[in-house]
Amino acid sequence: MIKQDDELDKLEEDIRKLKNKYDQFFSGIQKLPPMHERRLIEVYIYELGKLKMRDNTRRFRYSQLLTRYNQLRELWGRRMREREEGPIDFRRRSAALAEPLPPPRSSEPAPRVTSAKPDPYVTVAPGSNGEAIRQLFGEIEREHLKLGRLPNITIEQLKTMVQKQSDLVREKYHVAAVAFRVDVVDGKVKLKAKPIQE
Repeated sequence: MIKQDDELDKLEEDIRKLKNKYDQFFSGIQKLPPMHERRLIEVYIYELGKLKMRDNTRRFRYSQLLTRYNQLRELWGRRMREREEGPIDFRRRSAALAEPLPPPRSSEPAPRVTSAKPDPYVTVAPGSNGEAIRQLFGEIEREHLKLGRLPNITIEQLKTMVQKQSDLVREKYHVAAVAFRVDVVDGKVKLKAKPIQE
């Protein structure tokens, strides 16, 4: 029988090893990211999360490890995007997003913009390059993390699901494109589709 603290020690050690492997990947020592090891940790976290932890100290430590792992996941995601898009473009876009807007020139108050909220829908057209899927997956990941959970779907599963849903909606409404939105209903993260009339 494993002592209860051994489970958390193992998780902490596994996260440390995975971080080292990602560091090696990003520094060019390893050719591929350690996706298999990452999947094993996520399964282990899921299994630990199902256990009833009565001891407050253990619960707190588990929560801290989960927070640390989620921060590392976000960092790895950012660095993967940076690798794909190129560091210059990534830095330039990040700098542009961080730059404050210049103040209006006239002393009159700026006119109110009626469309303040951006469209929460992500359009998926046939033959799209996967950017829309990555965007949707990022939103699903964010909503799950807000709920204190890991996503229960992989990007490949999401791609298949979106493809099936798109085909059904396109056939039913005779449209070329379908838009998707991530919603949280009763504590569950859901995907909603709507037809796009061109």
